[in-house]
Amino acid sequence: MNTASSMSRGDQSRALWLSTIAFAVCFAVWTIFSIIGVRIKQELGLNDSQFGLLVATPILTGSLSRIFLGIWTDQYGGRVVFTLTMIASAVATFLLSYATSYPVMLLAALGVGLAGGSFAVGIAYVSRWYTKQKQGTALGIFGAGNVGSAVTAFTAPFVMVAYGWTTVAQIWAAVILAMAVIFWFTTKDDPVIEARRRSGEGVRSTLMELSPLRNVQVWRFSLYYFFVFGAFVALALWLPRYLVGTYGLDIKTAGVLAAFYSVPASIFRAYGGHLSDRVGARKVMYWTFGVSAIVCFMLSYPNTDYVIHGIRGPITFSTNVGLVPFVVLVFVLGFFMSLGKAAVYKHIPVYYPDHVGSVGGIVGLVGGLGGFILPITFGVMLDLTGVWTSCFMLLFGIVIVSMAWMHFAILRMERQAREPELARLPELPEMAEIHTPEQHAALAGVIEDWRPEDKVFWEEKGRAVASRNLWISIPALLLAFSVWLVWSVVVAKLPVIGFKYTTDQLFWLAALPGLSGATLRIFYSFMVPIFGGRLWTALSTASLLIPAFGIGYAVQNPETPYLIFLVLALLCGFGGGNFASSMANISFFYPKNEKGNALALNAGLGNAGVSVMQFVVPLVITAGVFGALGGEPQTLSTGAKLWLQNAGFVWVPFIMVASIAAWFGMNDLASARASFADQAVIFQRKHNWVMCWLYTGTFGSFIGYAAGFPLLAKTQFPDVDSLQFVFLGPLVGALSRAATGWVSDKYGGGRVTFWTFVVMILAVAGVLYFLGIKTQPGAFWGFFAMFMILFFATGVGNASTFQMIPIIMRSEVPRLMPEKPVAQQLRQAEMESAAIIAFTSAIAAYGAFFIPKAYGSSIAMTGGPQAALWGFLVFYVTCVAVTWWFYTKPGGLLHDIERGRATTSPQPAE
Repeated sequence: MNTASSMSRGDQSRALWLSTIAFAVCFAVWTIFSIIGVRIKQELGLNDSQFGLLVATPILTGSLSRIFLGIWTDQYGGRVVFTLTMIASAVATFLLSYATSYPVMLLAALGVGLAGGSFAVGIAYVSRWYTKQKQGTALGIFGAGNVGSAVTAFTAPFVMVAYGWTTVAQIWAAVILAMAVIFWFTTKDDPVIEARRRSGEGVRSTLMELSPLRNVQVWRFSLYYFFVFGAFVALALWLPRYLVGTYGLDIKTAGVLAAFYSVPASIFRAYGGHLSDRVGARKVMYWTFGVSAIVCFMLSYPNTDYVIHGIRGPITFSTNVGLVPFVVLVFVLGFFMSLGKAAVYKHIPVYYPDHVGSVGGIVGLVGGLGGFILPITFGVMLDLTGVWTSCFMLLFGIVIVSMAWMHFAILRMERQAREPELARLPELPEMAEIHTPEQHAALAGVIEDWRPEDKVFWEEKGRAVASRNLWISIPALLLAFSVWLVWSVVVAKLPVIGFKYTTDQLFWLAALPGLSGATLRIFYSFMVPIFGGRLWTALSTASLLIPAFGIGYAVQNPETPYLIFLVLALLCGFGGGNFASSMANISFFYPKNEKGNALALNAGLGNAGVSVMQFVVPLVITAGVFGALGGEPQTLSTGAKLWLQNAGFVWVPFIMVASIAAWFGMNDLASARASFADQAVIFQRKHNWVMCWLYTGTFGSFIGYAAGFPLLAKTQFPDVDSLQFVFLGPLVGALSRAATGWVSDKYGGGRVTFWTFVVMILAVAGVLYFLGIKTQPGAFWGFFAMFMILFFATGVGNASTFQMIPIIMRSEVPRLMPEKPVAQQLRQAEMESAAIIAFTSAIAAYGAFFIPKAYGSSIAMTGGPQAALWGFLVFYVTCVAVTWWFYTKPGGLLHDIERGRATTSPQPAE
């Protein structure tokens, strides 16, 4: 609904220009830490990582709030939401001036960040005043309010030098409060809200507002905006620090020069909107990504000295980017980013005219998260590598991925437009003479007829096929877990063979595979229905060869740069990603009454890869297992020898065998095929997010404790040779998962999950107790016993939570899709269950990063891991409450089902 054509030009102009000015003021407040943060860093003695977190915290709030503010704008109108947002930001900014410690400043920064959420409000508000033909230009002009960051970069340094950073916060607070008053009294409600009032139409539900998020196109737009806007915000925050550190400038000069980036990246957004209206947003995006890739590559090259040994002696030369070329390059980068920002938002009101707020909110949220994540990453990369240009190396990688996804998505759309013709072509050109649909399916290795709920089919044919796929999947997954968590043992041995890393650096190496593995799981979650279980299992298993070989070679030289180890740790995440696709694949093969046990076996015995690795690696590194092929041993200070390279090499032959077995022995199911768009419906399912929370409590704990347990035990009880025992923890967790799937099938996953979290709370309390008396005799064994209980409980909970998901979706799909026939409801429930199982495993896998990192941060900040453990205990309390509220209380979704008083539907035909 758009009645913009009936509005007066004066109303349109006031809405556009006042919104633009208000957004500029909000943006100036949102990026205030880019200037005052430098002085705060000096006053509090912050390191680069802490500084990065401080300047990025407002970006987090501004990003996360965009989705809600966008929805509220669609529901209640931009005028009221914009005004209230500015008032809240003014209060938080003023209170910031009274903060005196780092934690309090982080808290105040969260409130300041609400100013960044105003973007989603303004986009929805302004778009409603203009027709489709003019929305690109209008939204481009509004987006030019990004210039507020340049205003802060240019003026705040002078105010800060003259009066202090607290005065900057107070003045900026006064300005945004005044703007809120002006905006309220000089603007009108948008035409959509006025029309809704006249018709008496009610407000759409939040779930309806979120319905477009099932489209993969929305998430592709979000990645584009992650670069063009998120990277813009990140660089706007980071450039003053970069210029001071790289070129030795003072803060005033650095702020002025940073404006040469911020200004074009803001004001030319209006021109980008005009170009998008005129030549098309797609062309503008190609220009943006192409030029940005070139500029980021040039900026990413560090200052380097070269020595060539010529016939007449050494020939030396250097490469570097001087200050003037640097400013020119960032000007160009900012200009094309501004075009890209406008082009992204040109798409939204065209494709989603009734959901500009929600879609614009989620795109803005992801873009804003770029502004939060990237400054932190810039600081971490600088701390770890010592290379100033590492930030541009990261941006180069992001723009290349964005451009590739856009290009291949366009090719896919063009191919689909010609699909009827392409469908008549054979899979193999030389088979044209015999090509038929039946033969094509046979060549692809796809099982077309799969009916596991049909008892006759299952007993005669299905069970044997499903069992074969399961028992090939299990060892492949076991190897994936072994490679994923191999760093948990390797890091404990690096110091004794000559690698001089701090405890925090070692915890980073132990944590990074969890971070990359969890992130890859998000993508792996949707791969099986797209590519097929056989192909994807074979390829994903073979990918483990890369980190296995890499570790084997890297650990042999103590001069190997820390950066190489960071990359290898990230590559080990290939193993973590495999779990999501493996579980989704196996879930399609089994009927409802055997699904819980099958998933428990696949996951439980696959999880055993952690304990297998922690048992095998300490053994194989003590001998030259591979002879001359494995390389020379490392000599310890005691004279003993280690072959630490075997920690990687030992998996190579098994990975090869498992990959071949998967290719020749597994199957694809035609009934499991689905596009990402089909599967993306799970993002609208409330229970998807609830189960993400609960599975993070079970599997996130299991994998996080497995990753951090060896190093935690070593640091807290240095006098105990704990490495010979730590493999027992993951083993207990894996076996309890594999052995207790039937318990959930019999008594109900909800009830088992509830009591599992109760046991975990008590076990963490026990760990805290024994850490408190760790100097007393026997304290280690009490600590160890409590962790064994924890691992056992996580295994039981892993099985019970996964048992819950198919039951939940079989109950929910008939309610959500009553118009579908029973057979289609059943297939929809199976598809959604598989996608949710995979996606929850992806989110939960972040525990492999956060738990070891929480230990490291807790030890660095407080001297011990107790603060992290208290945080885990509180989290488990919330899991108990969530399980009871949604599932096990009287009236909960699973209460009657688990007690035999109700049945799940849809029920298959007998």
